[in-house]
Amino acid sequence: MYITPSKAILSSSRPIAFLGGGHASAPDLADALTICGKLVAVDGGLVAAQTAGRMPDAVIGDMDSAPPEALAQVPQERRHHVSEQQSTDFDKALRSVDAPVVVGVGFCGGRVDHQMAAFHTLLVHADRPCILIAEHEVIALAPPQLSLDMGAGEVVSLYPMLPVQGRSAGLEWPIDGLAFDPARFIGTSNRALGKVTLVMDAPGMLLIVPKHYLKPLVAHFVQGGVRWPARAAEHISPP
Repeated sequence: MYITPSKAILSSSRPIAFLGGGHASAPDLADALTICGKLVAVDGGLVAAQTAGRMPDAVIGDMDSAPPEALAQVPQERRHHVSEQQSTDFDKALRSVDAPVVVGVGFCGGRVDHQMAAFHTLLVHADRPCILIAEHEVIALAPPQLSLDMGAGEVVSLYPMLPVQGRSAGLEWPIDGLAFDPARFIGTSNRALGKVTLVMDAPGMLLIVPKHYLKPLVAHFVQGGVRWPARAAEHISPP
């Protein structure tokens, strides 16, 4: 199900922060809230929001992880129950908001299956930019084109979620002409020589860089940087 902006549960001209039920450190949440204008608690993420003393602007999910006593503290109009069981709560939330970019906390670390499912959601909704904060890195689906001013020697990892190709400048090992495929060839632990530019031929590549590049990545989307159009995501969506 795709929710158009006119039907979005929450809309903002600024980034929106998502808080999930996984590991979410106080500094990471503070960084996300400094950047973002609104907060969405994704199902069980409501507990973390309340622990941090924050009332979310919306709670989205099937509500199987949000305790009734926690939900009781949230105004009814901010609770959005999505009952279908064909997708994760993160998927339900991402497709239900309209923002230039989402910053996700509490989706990495903890259970590995939840983390892998979050990466799957980044791919399925390639047209909805989202940056996930992990313990040491930030992770996003690489947009069609991106430039980052990086320090020489910093790690730039590229992990294909499906067969994909691209071009690069500023990497110790250029990716031009390489056929990436999760079952054949990946690009983790590359290194920056300085400014890094990536051009991807299709949505499908996870970009993993040090955490201090959160703000430059957010700025790419907020300032109108190239992003995948909605139709680009259609061919990778499940039937």
